[in-house]
Parts: sequence; C-alpha cells; structure tokens
Amino acid sequence: MAKGETQIMKIIDARNLEPPAPFERVIDALADLAEGEKVRLIINREPMPLYRFLLNNAYEYKTSSFPDGRFEIEMWETPPAAPGGQSE
Repeated sequence: MAKGETQIMKIIDARNLEPPAPFERVIDALADLAEGEKVRLIINREPMPLYRFLLNNAYEYKTSSFPDGRFEIEMWETPPAAPGGQSE
C-alpha cells in the first residue's frame, strides 16, 4: 500500500452469533478481499478452527484479547513471494 493511502478494514461483529456463523462470515469476507484490505473479527471466544484455516490458506492474522473476554482477530492475505524467494 502506498504511503498516504487509507487501509480498508471489513469488520465482523460475531459476539452474538453461534458457530458456524462467525466462521462462515469470515470466509465470505476473505473471499471478497481486495489487495491491501483486512478483515477484523470481534468474537467472545478464541476461534481455534479459524486459525488452522487461515494458516492452511495463505492468510496471516493477529489476535488481541481483552479483559471483557472478547477477542479481535485481524486477517489479511499473505503477500506473494517476490522473485528469488523473498517476500515484499
């Protein structure tokens, strides 16, 4: 992303949803990501199966936990490797 550009974040508040709805909403949002966009999931439990999916499908993520019990997971596509095997 070029300096000065605004990053787009799709937010999914899944705190009141039962499985598998949060997972399904994340998968749909990830499928529609444009380059440089991220998805943020807000949920009341740590989504362990989601982590496995992300790692197996070339996504990266960052998890933050909060005292009120919620988790926020930011997800984005892993940048493609540059020629010579180095990522950008």
